Amino acid sequence: MKWNVRLPKTRPIKIIGLLAVASLVAGGSYWYAAAQKPQIDSVRPITVTRGTIEEVVTAQGKLEAKQYVDVGTQVSGQVKTIHVEIGDTVTKGELLAEIDPRVYQAQVEANEARINSLKAQLSQQKAEQTLAEQNLKRNQNLIAINAVSQQALQESESQAAVEKAQVDSIVAQIQETESNLQGSRTSLGFTKIYAPMAGTVTTMPAREGQTLNANQTAPIILQVANLDTMTVRAQVAEADVTRLKEGMAVYFTTLGNTERRWQGTVRQILPSPQIVNDVVLYDVLIDVKNEGRQLMTGMTAQVFFIFAKAENATIIPAEALTRPVPKEDNELGKAYRVSVMAKTGQEQRVIRVGLQTRTQAEVKAGLEAGDQILVSRPQGGAAPGNNPQRANANRINRGPQL
Repeated sequence: MKWNVRLPKTRPIKIIGLLAVASLVAGGSYWYAAAQKPQIDSVRPITVTRGTIEEVVTAQGKLEAKQYVDVGTQVSGQVKTIHVEIGDTVTKGELLAEIDPRVYQAQVEANEARINSLKAQLSQQKAEQTLAEQNLKRNQNLIAINAVSQQALQESESQAAVEKAQVDSIVAQIQETESNLQGSRTSLGFTKIYAPMAGTVTTMPAREGQTLNANQTAPIILQVANLDTMTVRAQVAEADVTRLKEGMAVYFTTLGNTERRWQGTVRQILPSPQIVNDVVLYDVLIDVKNEGRQLMTGMTAQVFFIFAKAENATIIPAEALTRPVPKEDNELGKAYRVSVMAKTGQEQRVIRVGLQTRTQAEVKAGLEAGDQILVSRPQGGAAPGNNPQRANANRINRGPQL
């Protein structure tokens, strides 16, 4: 007897799908395990170079003229004439503008007329005083021979005193009017506005025909500035301002020319801070010669305060300084042990460093330019200390970015 057993058919598509899922699971497990393994460091040679290393703190600032004057008017009135334009160069004492002088001229003439009237009154009063004194003298002579009464003598004495007081009063009125005349002439003189200093006209907020009121504040007509010396008003964070001092070397660049460094010194650190977005900032003033008049008021400057600088120095990456030598400090700097590639192979050498920043260090002794040191870096990592695109100067940027 034969038994017919029918086996179920296996579907090829289902088998392929199961195999694909298994492959994905295996691949994911392998990737996860590889990711959990610590990255293996590799030792790479770095060439010792020469260059300039700087420790700086940066800040932003604005350019302004060191010497400038806001030329205003001390009298009210209509601006009659402005004799200059923005950009004109003026000399000290040059006529810049005129205010309508008619009101002040009338005041001068009125005071002059008043003085003339008082002087005429004074002449008349002096004549009356002379007559009163003559009567008094005559009565004094007559009283000696009893030719006049005592009452007549007293009346002449009183009249002489009154006439003298009238003369003194008119003299005082003349002095008062002369003082008013002097003030009127001064106000009339203020209608002509002269340059208080030599320089360049930089701004002109007033216009011809405009009426200015000087009763409470002095309205500004124009500004004259000396553009030969400029001042950078840099805003420095409170964490760094204590390290600054007057006379410190500074350089800055402008947005229009980031390649040129303008050299200057710190003139003053203002003691009163400014609060900008809850950040405490102090204004630091830096003076610089404006060669070629390339610097203009209002320009934005990126300022670099130099705390330390070493030129033509032997430089290595700061990451190489991982093995300090204890109790080896001296005037040359701290001591570290580094691995150096020599002709005979790898050797250990003690070096002494001077100026250090976050990324570079100056070698005072133990290495020369061209030597190769071994630095441990992660596999595939870049070599920041040996990057040919890196500038020689190393900077620490910790200023406010406003």
